[in-house]
Amino acid sequence: MLDTHGRAAVQPFISKTSHYLLRIGLKATHITIIAFLIGIMASVFIYLEHPIIGVVVLWISGFLDAVDGSMARISKTSSSWGTVLDVSFDRVVEGGILIALALHHQDPKILFLFLLLALSIVFTMTVFLTVGAVSQKESYKSFYYQPGLAERTEGFILFSLMVLFQSNLTFWTIIFLIVELVTGLQRLLEARRILK
Repeated sequence: MLDTHGRAAVQPFISKTSHYLLRIGLKATHITIIAFLIGIMASVFIYLEHPIIGVVVLWISGFLDAVDGSMARISKTSSSWGTVLDVSFDRVVEGGILIALALHHQDPKILFLFLLLALSIVFTMTVFLTVGAVSQKESYKSFYYQPGLAERTEGFILFSLMVLFQSNLTFWTIIFLIVELVTGLQRLLEARRILK
């Protein structure tokens, strides 16, 4: 939701950063890989019990994740391979956050909630990617972008809340799970409407 409706507010900063990185000779794929490595470092900091640093690093990774796509569009180098890398790396970063938290919270109830959350993310992304693959619609991205209640920014906010307020981890995990399920169902209903 925030990515769809709030992108215009941050786009000038994303564009300036994109132009600067292209000017110094970096390519979109380089930034995709850098964003991925920084995202993995977020998990390491969370595991090492530096939650604030972990969250800051996660958001830097997320910002660069937006910049790489902007760079590809500006330089007219968007590619299917770049999209595959981008989407795949995003899921690994998210999985890393869950693993880092799980290593510190081994209560079976919390681990079960983490499993449900992971499955809800898989469900939501499966609908998103499948609709993108089969839909004839176009968007400014390399495939049809299905908006929803939870997009990348909402995911980062909810992961941040889980990391920063681990004393309320059960609550934030349940909230995240509900948001993901609502998003998945929202996208499924839209898919039924546009693909019938």
